[in-house]
Amino acid sequence: MKKGAFTLLVTPFKSDYSLDENNLRQLVRRQVDSDIDGIAPLGVTGENSLMTNDEVQRLLKIVVEEVNGKIPVMPDICLAGTRESIDRAKMYADTGADYAVAYSPYLILPTASALIQYFEQLADASPIPIILHNSKNRTGVELTPEMTAQLAKHPNIVGTKDGNKMLDHLAKIVFLTRNDDFLVFTGKDTTAYPLVSFGGAGSFTVAGNIVPDVMARMIHHALDGTHDKARELHTEYYPLFEACRFETNPMGAKKALELMGLIDGALRPPMTRLSEYNTQIMAAILKEKNLI
Repeated sequence: MKKGAFTLLVTPFKSDYSLDENNLRQLVRRQVDSDIDGIAPLGVTGENSLMTNDEVQRLLKIVVEEVNGKIPVMPDICLAGTRESIDRAKMYADTGADYAVAYSPYLILPTASALIQYFEQLADASPIPIILHNSKNRTGVELTPEMTAQLAKHPNIVGTKDGNKMLDHLAKIVFLTRNDDFLVFTGKDTTAYPLVSFGGAGSFTVAGNIVPDVMARMIHHALDGTHDKARELHTEYYPLFEACRFETNPMGAKKALELMGLIDGALRPPMTRLSEYNTQIMAAILKEKNLI
């Protein structure tokens, strides 16, 4: 797996909540043209858990078609059961995905040993490499740095997308996996530059939906050691990074794309559109950046 910035792609819906295939294709083409390093659809940002299996497969097929091998595609599994997750990984492989991202089983609160077993069994059975996804706020359980380091030894587990914003948590993963063929990514735009500056591999980015070129440049400046340029972009776009997390992801990103005229902005219930107050803040940020 390569280092870089990978956009956590939103799923565009029409006003009747059906999949907006035309705008999906436009979003993917925009990503490819931006020099982003890869596309990560069907995660929390993509409202995966609110979609049917048929919709998930259809969306991935469209993304793979539009990418046409130019950049890797790495969809999130977003399921809790081991058998179901394995089946989803196999479907992703058959549909043309390059990697499968898997966050910890949610709601059931598995033990630490059960979490290890889940990821190892998934990696054993998956035809494509697995990227871990740690998001305690979403799942109720934490993949500790020590657990991540243990899983990093598995030959079919190639990296982690870690949503913990604590830099000491991220730094310990980087330290513990320093001798493994394993990459450490953040799932938060606000920690993207800091993580890369001390040895991380890049970012799975929500802001990449809005400014994919900026995210790619910021991460690559940091990877190349041109920290002044990376830090400048980090500082300049920090308000947007925070706005992308207004209320509940992906409400902020979808509102931004709606304001930019790229999608309808609908979210499937029980998700709702961004509040008027935060919409005004988002609009002001986009105007300042000449995005609307």
